[in-house]
Formats: sequence, structure tokens, C-alpha cells
Amino acid sequence: LNCMVLSFLLQRLNCAGEEKRVGTRTVFVGNHPVSETEAYIAQRFCDNRIVSSKYTLWNFLPKNLFEQFRRIANFYFLIIFLVQVTVDTPTSPVTSGLPLFFVITVTAIKQGYEDWLRHRADNEVNKSTVYIIENAKRVRKESEKIKVGDVVEVQADETFPCDLILLSSCTGDGTCYVTTASLDGESNCKTHYAVRDTIALCTAESIDTLRAAIECEQPQPDLYNCVHFSFRSLGPENLLLKGATLKNTKKIYGVAVYTGMETKMALNYQGKSQKRSAVEKSINAFLIVYLFILLTKAAVCTTLKYVWQSTPYNDEPWYNQKTQKERETLKVLKMFTDFLSFMVLFNFIIPVSMYVTVEMQKFLGSFFISWDKDFYDEEINEGALVNTSDLNEELGQVDYIFTDKTGTLTENSMEFIECCIDGHKYKGAAQETDGLSQTDGPLTYFDKNREELFLRALCLCHTVEIKTNDAVDGPTESAELTYMSSSPDEIALVKGAKKYGFTFVGIRNGHMRVENQRKEIEEYELLHTLNFDSVRRRMSVIVKTQAGDILLFCKGADSAVFPRVQNHEIELTKAHVERNAMDGYRTLCVAFKEIAPDDYERINRQLIEAKMALQDREEKMEKVFDDIETNMNLIGATAVEDKLQDQAAETIEALHAAGLKVWVLTGDKMETAKSTCYACRLFQTSTELLELTTKTIEESERKEDRLHELLIEYRKKLLHDFPKSTRKHQEYGLIIDGSTLSLILNSSQDSSSNNYKSIFLQICMKCTAVLCCRMAPLQKAQIVRMVKNLKGSPITLSIGDGANDVSMILESHVGIGIKGKEGRQAARNSDYAVPKFKHLKKLLLAHGHLYYVRIAHLVQYFFYKNLCFILPQFLYQFFCGFSQQPLYDAAYLTMYNICFTSLPILAYSLLEQHINIDTLTSDPRLYMKISGNAMLQLGPFLYWTFLAAFEGTVFFFGTYFLFQTSSLEENAKVYGNWTFGTIVFTVLVFTVTLKLALDTRFWTWINHFVIWGSLAFYVFFSFFWGGIIWPFLKQQRMYFVFAQMLSSVSTWLAIVLLIFISLFPEILLIVLKNVRRRSARVRTKFILKKLLPFASLIAWPCIVGYLLNIPKKPLK
Repeated sequence: LNCMVLSFLLQRLNCAGEEKRVGTRTVFVGNHPVSETEAYIAQRFCDNRIVSSKYTLWNFLPKNLFEQFRRIANFYFLIIFLVQVTVDTPTSPVTSGLPLFFVITVTAIKQGYEDWLRHRADNEVNKSTVYIIENAKRVRKESEKIKVGDVVEVQADETFPCDLILLSSCTGDGTCYVTTASLDGESNCKTHYAVRDTIALCTAESIDTLRAAIECEQPQPDLYNCVHFSFRSLGPENLLLKGATLKNTKKIYGVAVYTGMETKMALNYQGKSQKRSAVEKSINAFLIVYLFILLTKAAVCTTLKYVWQSTPYNDEPWYNQKTQKERETLKVLKMFTDFLSFMVLFNFIIPVSMYVTVEMQKFLGSFFISWDKDFYDEEINEGALVNTSDLNEELGQVDYIFTDKTGTLTENSMEFIECCIDGHKYKGAAQETDGLSQTDGPLTYFDKNREELFLRALCLCHTVEIKTNDAVDGPTESAELTYMSSSPDEIALVKGAKKYGFTFVGIRNGHMRVENQRKEIEEYELLHTLNFDSVRRRMSVIVKTQAGDILLFCKGADSAVFPRVQNHEIELTKAHVERNAMDGYRTLCVAFKEIAPDDYERINRQLIEAKMALQDREEKMEKVFDDIETNMNLIGATAVEDKLQDQAAETIEALHAAGLKVWVLTGDKMETAKSTCYACRLFQTSTELLELTTKTIEESERKEDRLHELLIEYRKKLLHDFPKSTRKHQEYGLIIDGSTLSLILNSSQDSSSNNYKSIFLQICMKCTAVLCCRMAPLQKAQIVRMVKNLKGSPITLSIGDGANDVSMILESHVGIGIKGKEGRQAARNSDYAVPKFKHLKKLLLAHGHLYYVRIAHLVQYFFYKNLCFILPQFLYQFFCGFSQQPLYDAAYLTMYNICFTSLPILAYSLLEQHINIDTLTSDPRLYMKISGNAMLQLGPFLYWTFLAAFEGTVFFFGTYFLFQTSSLEENAKVYGNWTFGTIVFTVLVFTVTLKLALDTRFWTWINHFVIWGSLAFYVFFSFFWGGIIWPFLKQQRMYFVFAQMLSSVSTWLAIVLLIFISLFPEILLIVLKNVRRRSARVRTKFILKKLLPFASLIAWPCIVGYLLNIPKKPLK
């Protein structure tokens, strides 16, 4: 036939009870209609362009401005700016407009640059070259021009440009090898299979003759779900995902089914929910307080203004007569205008630039985690990864840690230890004649057959792939085999079987090949694979022997296998499984059954129907799997050792010492998990364990009643029977399994459920450690959510390495992914990723501690310096008749937060180490000092506020008393209000900057540069603005003010004295603290190192001032 027609769709299977298919799409292969007699109506699908960018050239400005003005502080300053423009206010619109413009511009540039990088990455993908088969020819096109239905040719080491169904490959059996590292992080090769009916179409000419239609579901983000066809059921092994890479295969042909933003990769890159740190919430609370202070100040000044003006002389003095329009204006309107004017005058109490500084601190600070050499792991040749910088400080506030076991606390590097077959334990090396070395039972001929059956099960029941170093096509028995699998358990079991004489040598033409102890090759046709999932907790294969027998082999957790085998076979194997679990080994049970040909026909039909279902497919397949995996015969069980990670025990000890509560959430058996918890010192030998497990609850007929009894008993033991005075040091640990947790969370009566939950949480709070075993992924997230919602809202951290940990990582406040051996799903969905569990210690105790201290100091300092800035302005109104006269020049108002005081606090918040990093990691108790958001509580906030109020008062009244002298110069010149304001501003800038210098414990050249450089820049700018350096500024009101001010010795002395008085409480506090902490020798060294430089700093202006004012003749 010149034209090969495969009608997957148009001829429907006429199955009884088939559901109506909705939400599907029809794809014509090669965009050719199946039947020439039927009208072909082309469907419209999205093109193959990938768009990960947020903005375009046309919408960047309005969209970015809209997003930025959604922030309260930005919107507030926009309103203030508009008020200044529309209402006659005492300050220029520039004073609020320029800082706002600076903040908006910096943020827009940062976001625009990030979006430009996304545009560039999109173009690299969209403009890449691909080859399409059109009219039996290879046509070169750009990737973005691929349409759904196009047949695409992909060559070795190329990335798939869209989601494809594999039609054929250059290999004879229609297989190809793919790596999905860019999707899920798994670097091992996966085998994918072509549609059986199109395997032979290996050229452009033959593939163009194909006429077929595909009916598949609409796009969905599940990476491991697949399209479905009528007449030919296909699974994930037939679907090639965009972003995956073709390996070890010269060429394949595939048909595009999903393109562009409808590919599974694009659907999976949707943003995660935004997490907010406790510091952000504190900032918002402080903003509300300061906004209240601002409103209060404006209201007080407005009221006192009209009290002042109640005297006719004050209301309309002879030198400032009102206009007719002013007399006719409504008093209420005038009061409102005055209120707005005072709001504008005092608006700088709200630090608009703080948001930009915080963002820059978080963004730049996150690099210190990535650059930390201690996080580098030579085995994987990678270091730490920061996926979000918004939560750096949250690392220093963690209360609860939820950790996975396998691959997180353990290496996930499995080694086959032993097995038991029919209750007999086997351990040791293989022997050519006897096979396994039996250690506890007589060897019989029946045992010998069971041994071989068991080893064949290990060689067949898996998804292991072969990578061979031979040059020939396909693995052979003589090749050096390398096993690859997404599960290290499977590799360990296959290697265990190989050690005892049965070697899996790969799959050829759909047949699994096994080399037995006699060096003979056995072939088994692989009929079906019932894949593992976390709900069933088992996997099975259905194979056909060369003799025609059909066998099902199943392996899985004991709880998933024991209910499905003969009861009389369980007892002996169960004892071995429990003993192995007590030793800390991971156990799996192995079972099999023979399937009659008639039964297989029924099973095959059910599997095909379930796989072809477009609605409720997963539920239907699960039901079919459930029906198949029954009435099996138990063969035996395996024990695999998963070694504890390096320094895992020391890390958990340090976390406990830091006051953190560690919970282990695992899907493993209780005995295995308990053994691991003892090994990693989560449980101590003195810890009394409280168990809420199926074993303890099944002692009673009514489980809920027994559960209630246990909960009451444990609560009584923890809260009543053992007062703190008598059992002060007794530690308790809780063990709970998944079924009991379900009973607690999903009780038949809502009131009982709430009661159970409340008592359970009370017990958990009193325990030093909690082990949750047999947990499903959803239950892990439920546990985290339950603790998050406790009173006080404790900060939670989840750490794991596998896809089953993603739910709890996303649920917790901070998610840490381990770059482990189960793919990179956890690392990709986490906020931070580290190579090993041991790195959590430094990440929290050092980096987290420092990040929190730095940003907490930054936030408090910003509010402090702005209150220092605006309080003299408020006090000045009492001496100018509440006339809204500004104390500071507009340039100083504008530049204060942008230039004069911004860089020192940014450098401090990036570089400060108030305690050495080695000390932080060696003394975990230091972590407790900052827990509970300690530095942003009401006490520290009030301290900083009162300190700012004290210093602002000193600035103003100190200068005010200085001005009580009628003349400050020898020529009897009198200073004006701008000189008064400049003196106050000079004292302000020097005081807040030197306050930061006093707080700095870790000096670098950067700190020196920005602190002294900022002060030097202020002096330079003041000379510049006063017309000394730039004479063209002569006409403005600050002309020569700063230079004239510095010509007075009294001014110099006043500035130095006011700075010293303002900082004296802080200096005194530092001295008293160090007197208590240091020895006499160290104390002397400290005074010489810290206080003498400061004394010299405040003395040099006096000397300079004196030299500038040496009189030409003696003063009388």
C-alpha cells in the first residue's frame, strides 16, 4: 500500500458503558486528513512560541507602574506628591517626587533587566532551527513555527522543541533514549518507545505517507500523564516532552501534539504562591505605627495653628495681610488644606527608600549562600542554590524542622544486605552449585526452585535500564553493564540478584533478558508494567515465559503486599521483615502468581480500556491494578541498607541545642525509621517513646475509643503526672503512623476530630522529637499545615530530596531541597537547595542568624534615622507660629535618604558579622537569642523610637540654645533660619552615620569607604550647593550658608558637643556591656581600638574650626 492509514480516532471502540469524551483535541498527523472523502476543517492551536517574559516593549511602563504603586509606601508617596503639586504646600514637589522617582526607577530597571534576560532566553529557544517533514522532504524552520500535527525530525543530543508522540526511530525496535534533567533533574537515560504500527516508517518519504488521527486530552501540567489514542493505548513511555534531550539515538520522528505555552514544561513553570517573611509583616506593622505618628503630628499642628491664630494679631499681622480670596475661603476647607500641608511637611517619617534598600540587601545577600565554599559538594560538583531571596532572614527564625528520611538523613545509596525466601534467611556470597548461602534452614530441592523464582523476580520486576560500554548495538551478556534507574532501591536489588548468579542483561524487542546461574539466556516477553505509585506502594510486571506461561511478579512495602497474599505464607516472612526493620534496613516483599490465558485476555482488555479512558483515567487504572494484584503467593523479602549521611547526627544535635524541634516525616516502616532516628540522635537512649500506631490502636475493637484513651493517657503523662520540678530533664518522643493520623484528622464526628486534633497537638508540643512514619505526600503537607496554624504561628522549615517531599516543601514557610539521587523535583520547587543535610546547620545557625540580625537592624535603623530627621521639623513649628515653614532646605530633604545615609546601612546589612561565623556554628544556643523575631518586637522598637526622639530633641534644642546668643560671629552678623536648619541637619547626618559606625563590629574597607565617604560627600555637596565649588548657584537661598556657618568656632564646638551628647547613651551602653564581658587587658584594648578613634573623629572638626578662626588681633 502506498498510503498507510491508521485510524486511531475516527473508528471508535464500541465498548459497553464507554463515557462521553469531552475536553479532548483531535490531531491529524502531518496535518493530512485521514479520509479524503470527508471535509477537513483545520483546528486552531497555539503556536510553538515560549513566552516566559512578563512585559513587552509596549506594556512595560503602565504594567510596571501599576505593580509598583500597589505597594502601600509607594502609593502613599504618590498621593503626597500629587498634594504638593495641587495644593500650596511648604515644600517643593521635588522633595517627595525625586525620592519616589529614584525608588520607582531603580526597581523598574531591576525588573526590566530581569525581564530582558527572560526575553533573550525565549528568543534562543523560539529561533532555534528544527526540521519538519513536509511533502516527503526535510524543511528547515524556526522552532516557533511548528504547528500541532507537524512531523518533526530530532537528531542526537538535540532538545525536543515541543511535546511529541514518538512515531519511529533509527533503531530497529523503535526505541530511543532520553534525559529529562531540565524537567525533573534526573540525569539518567530513560527508554521511550515508538507506536508499534509506525516503527517501520524510518525515512522522510515513508513517514509522509502516514494518515492517522490522534484524539488526546487537552493540555495539562502533569509531566507523567500522557495522551491517549483509540485502538492503540500509549503511556508516558511514548511521549517525548519539550525540554528533554535525545541521547544515544541518531534520529527519531515524532508528531507534535502540544506546542508553545501548552506544552507540559510551560504549564509546569507557573509561579508558586508568594511566601512572606516575618520581617515583612513587622515592617508593615511599623509603617502603620509611624503613619499614626504622622497623622497625629499633622493633626496636632493643625489644631495648634488655629489656636495660635485665634488671637487677631497672630492671625493677620500688619506685615502679612490676607487677600480677599483667603478671607472668603471656607474655614473647614482651609483646615483640611493645612492638614494636608503638614502631612507633606512631615511625610519623610515614612522611609520610602527602605523598600529598595531591603530588596537590594536580599538580592545581593543571597549570593553569599551561593558563594559559600562549605556548601560545595565534590561528588555532584555543585554548591548551594538560591531560588528565592525573599526569605533569607526567615532562615534565622525557624521553630520547627520537618525532614524526610530516605535521601535526606540517609545517603539513598542502597546496598543489598540479605533476603529471606519462604521464611529462610539467606546471606553471603553466591556459590556456583548452591546459589545463595543459606544461614538458617535445610536446603531442599523445592527451596532451590523457590530461590531461582525469587531471583528471577528481582531481575524482572523493575524499571532498570542498561547502559553498556560495548560498541555493538544493544547490551550482551559479555558487556560491562551499568544499571540506571530513578530509584536506587531497584538498582540495589538487581545488583543483589547478579551477585547470586542471576543477571539482568537488558530488553531487546520487548523481551526482558536474564542470564541465569548456568550462563544461559532466558527471555521473557514484557506484556505490561504496573508502575509504582505512592498510594499503592508497590509495582508489578506481567511477563510471558518462553514456554508460554504468563506470570505476574510484584514487589512493594509489606503493608501493601501482605493483605494480597495467602495468610499462611505471611508469618515466617513477617518476622524477618520486622527484624530487618529493627536493624535499620529498608525492606520490600516479593510475590508472584500465575495467570491463566483466559484471565490474561480479560486483564489485558481491562488494562487497555483503562489506559484509553480520557476521563478518570487514573482512578480506573488504579482499580484495575487493584484487581490484578490479588491472590498472590509470597516468595520472600529483601533487606537493603541505606547508610546515614555524613554528620547527620551532629547536625540534628546542633539543631536541638539551638532550640529547634525536628520532626521526621517518612513513608518507611516504623521500625526502620525508629532505628534511623536513634542512629541520627533524634531519639536519645533516655527518651521515653509514646506510640500512636496501628499496632497500639488495633488492640481494641473500636479504634476511635482506643485512640481517645491513648491520647488522654499521654496528655495526662506529659501535663499532669510529671510536674516540671520532679521530671525536669525527662525527654519524650512521639511516633505516629499515617493511618492513625488519618483517624485523628478525619474522625467520623467533626467534634471528636477537633478534640483529637487538639489533644494530639498538645502532646506534640511537649515532645522533643516526633517521628511520623508510613506518611503519604499529602499527609506530610497536612502535618506542616497543622503546625503552621498553631497559636503564635511558628516558623516551619521542610527539607527533602524527592518528588514526594514537594508538597510539604511548598506548604512550609521555608522549603529546602536536597540535590539528591531521586531527581531534582524537590530542589526545583524549594526556596533553597543544598547538596547534603549537614549543610542545614551552617545555613540556619550562621547564614540565617546573620541575615536576620542584619535586616532587623536595617529596618529599625531606617525608622530611627527618619524619626531623627523629622522630629526637629515638628518641634520647629512651635517656634514659627505653625506656619509650615520648612526647617531644612529642599535639597537636603531630597538627598537625605537617597545619598547621605543610604550606602552605610546597605553595606552594614550585607557585611556585618556581630559574632564570628565559627562561633555561631560551634555554639547553637546563640540561635535562640534571635528566635521569635526578637529584634523586631515591641521592646526593641520602642528603644529605637525613644532613642530617635531623644536625639532629635537634642539636635533641635541644642541648636536652639546656641542661637540664644545674639551673634555667633565676631563681626556681629546674625545667623538666619537656614543656618539654624543646616546646623541641625549637619548634626543629624553625622550622628546617625556615627551611630551606625558604633554598631559595626565587623569592619571591612567597604564599610570604611561608605561611612566616611558619605560624610565627606555631605560636606562636599553642601559646599557645592552653597555656591563655593559651583558659583552658578548664587541665586538660591543656601548661597554661602554652609561655608559661613563653619567660619564660627562656636558652631564647630556646638556640632561636636551635640553629636557627643546624642551618642553618649549609646557609648555608655557599649562600655558597660564590655566592662562586664571582657577582662581588664581586653577591655583596655577595646577602648584603644574603638573609643579613641571615635574621640579623635569628633575632635578634628574642633581643631580645623579653631585654625579657620584664629583672630588677627587679641579679642577684648
